Amino acid sequence: MKIFNTRLSTPSDVQKTQLAEQYKADDYLLLDFDTRQHSRFRAITVSGEAVGVDLPRTGVLKGDDVLINESGELMQVIAKPQAVTKVTAANDFLLMKGAYHLGNRHVPLMFDHSFDQGEAGYALYFENDHVLAQMLENLGLHIESTSVPFEPETGAYQKGQGHSHGHSHSHAHSHSDSHSHQESHDHSHDESHSHGHSHSHHDAPVGRSNDG
Repeated sequence: MKIFNTRLSTPSDVQKTQLAEQYKADDYLLLDFDTRQHSRFRAITVSGEAVGVDLPRTGVLKGDDVLINESGELMQVIAKPQAVTKVTAANDFLLMKGAYHLGNRHVPLMFDHSFDQGEAGYALYFENDHVLAQMLENLGLHIESTSVPFEPETGAYQKGQGHSHGHSHSHAHSHSDSHSHQESHDHSHDESHSHGHSHSHHDAPVGRSNDG
């Protein structure tokens, strides 16, 4: 099994051509956000080949990141569309208010204006959570379920955080990973900040992975 252990920061023109050919052959990884948070995992390419990823802990894999192994072989990562909650509002102030309350709960958030947007011209996206959705509705924001590549903001002090989340890769692949995201969130949401988000970002096997 091929093991990819390095991120390639700037592919050369030759490598870009190679990646384009691999993309046409479905030789790339289509990964959801939960999988991309891990540095060690096994995965299956869109074409069905099992590969391993073993990276230093250098942050979340982004859509369009390129990995390389010791033999010089390349593997591109594409952010997989996944079920999320989309938040829009009648004005910028109300949307900022919603972002503030979600931020208080340390919820990974994607800010976007390249998909369909509401009156404010922007939208927020977060992983489905019915308690948070109800809170936002009570604040007067509009919520709906949708499916998009989820690329939340990284920490303001981390490198490479400014990913403009408009990847329009037309991935018509029917990869229906049954992602039963069990949110063990202790949401006592009356501003008492009981942040029970147990997103344990460890190098444990996820998704299709079975890291022995």
